[in-house]
Amino acid sequence: MKVIHLNTYEGNGGAGRACLRLSDALNASGADSNVMVYYQFKESTKAVAFSKSPIQKARAVFNILSERYLSKGVVKALKTPFSIQWFGRSITSHPALKEADLIHLHWINHGFLRPRDLAALEELDKPIVWTFHDSNAFTGGCHVRYSCENFHNQCGFCPLLKISGKNDISHQNWLRKKKGYQNLGFHIIAPSKWMAKSIKFSSLMGAREVAVIPNTIETDVFKPYVKAEAKKLLKIDPDKFVLMSGFMPSKNDKHKGTSYLIDALNDLAKRPGIIKENIELLIFGNKENAEMPEFPFKTTFLGTISNDTHLAKCYSAADAFITPSLEDNLPNTVMESLACATPVVAFKTGGIPDMVEHLVNGYLADYESAEDLATGMEWLYHEDSAAEIQKQARLTILSNFSEEVIAEKHMLLYQSLINLHPR
Repeated sequence: MKVIHLNTYEGNGGAGRACLRLSDALNASGADSNVMVYYQFKESTKAVAFSKSPIQKARAVFNILSERYLSKGVVKALKTPFSIQWFGRSITSHPALKEADLIHLHWINHGFLRPRDLAALEELDKPIVWTFHDSNAFTGGCHVRYSCENFHNQCGFCPLLKISGKNDISHQNWLRKKKGYQNLGFHIIAPSKWMAKSIKFSSLMGAREVAVIPNTIETDVFKPYVKAEAKKLLKIDPDKFVLMSGFMPSKNDKHKGTSYLIDALNDLAKRPGIIKENIELLIFGNKENAEMPEFPFKTTFLGTISNDTHLAKCYSAADAFITPSLEDNLPNTVMESLACATPVVAFKTGGIPDMVEHLVNGYLADYESAEDLATGMEWLYHEDSAAEIQKQARLTILSNFSEEVIAEKHMLLYQSLINLHPR
């Protein structure tokens, strides 16, 4: 079974990592799986790039930058991703696509595949699967919807756009997508139940077949290490209670909920029974040129961590991983933390409840309640059965998200579609 996965970038962002992880899992299960990307930032053996020659790379960079900056130009300063999808390229003549038994789409924005480029894939006469890593495929441009329900109809009157109305850019994008999708046969994979439910309400995708299959993770890489030893590695007192979170570029970044994290930490610091000196905060991610918030606890910035083994040790050093995201499909960080036996405190939103079971392997706080987010941290701070909670965190991943489990689900779907596809 030859499978080609298509993604804009290799390993960049959640979709890129999920794509590579799935391909590795499929190969380990006996498939012939390969990843093709629009643009590579550096040479790699993990994927093949469509843009190889200097001219192709220059065109790709032009498309990517034009797409990103023109998209930013039409939306308000709300820190919410939006794609106009005016730029793209045709890929139907590539030999690898012609030889494949099945094509699996992932995240194809930033100048890669426009609706008309997607429509052209029908010429290949192959079964097509598309995993929705965010909401863009069935909206008029936004990747994160929050409470907006305009995608139930035909978009328009978009709350993100500077110029909004019945026939605004979101509605025009919706029309272009409708035209591009109408003659293209594809089966949708939703990584979370939340995403599957959203798709069913969509005017563009509601009639399509949807399978709920989560992303996977390398359970031999993201695994538990002895907590005391992991803390010593990071030069942290083994007796400290360690909170960990990913860094968000700005406290005004609505999508990632940084302001709720700051409020929750300040709330926690003031609660009776909480000894501030016994708590340390770990923050990973890029903080270059970013607005730095004030944290109430001693804070260590780990920077961007590119080595997954080291990242697993950082997760293992933490007693709780905090993610204040307001909308997320199936965030890799939550899966990585649980795989390392570190419980997660998060809002009850998106696909996070598919992974975090309240008071079993973590804490699901009421949506947008910094106070309840703090309560989740406080619960773990005082919890006597921490070892059992950590055990349940790891077991959740092994039972439901391991490479073998997820690869098998994908291969069963692939084979059923190949069997149904006329030769």
